[in-house]
Amino acid sequence: MTDWLATLYPWIKSFHIMAVMSWMAGLFYLPRLFVYHAERATGPGEPAASFEIMELKLLRVIMGPASIATWIAGLALVFTPGIVDWSLAWPWTKAAGVIGMTLFHHWLMIQRRKLQRGAGLSGRQYRIMNEVPTILMVLIVVSVIVKF
Repeated sequence: MTDWLATLYPWIKSFHIMAVMSWMAGLFYLPRLFVYHAERATGPGEPAASFEIMELKLLRVIMGPASIATWIAGLALVFTPGIVDWSLAWPWTKAAGVIGMTLFHHWLMIQRRKLQRGAGLSGRQYRIMNEVPTILMVLIVVSVIVKF
């Protein structure tokens, strides 16, 4: 690793971790907002409007930028020479987890639009889906730390 890259690496890694934490916070919270939206906002009016504003701001102001920052910093780390050994399983399982997380994020965006139209899932179904980011987080963290 060159000297300038060795100097930047911990900064990029720090930025990546902060971006991941922000993105994950949104991925954990948005399905919970959907639960409340589905269970308490049964018709048009104030409760539904309040949930819609919170959901939209969470997606656009926090989750969107955080996911982009996560991907950019993560790719910068991946392309740092000597960091990732692609002959091992862990980079592939981490990549699958990150792609799964991104697909889940996009699924949440679709669900927000469905909730606006009154066609979303039930509160119970959103509670179950709220476990998806936890499962993906476990896969990603174990992959990176254990490096199997």
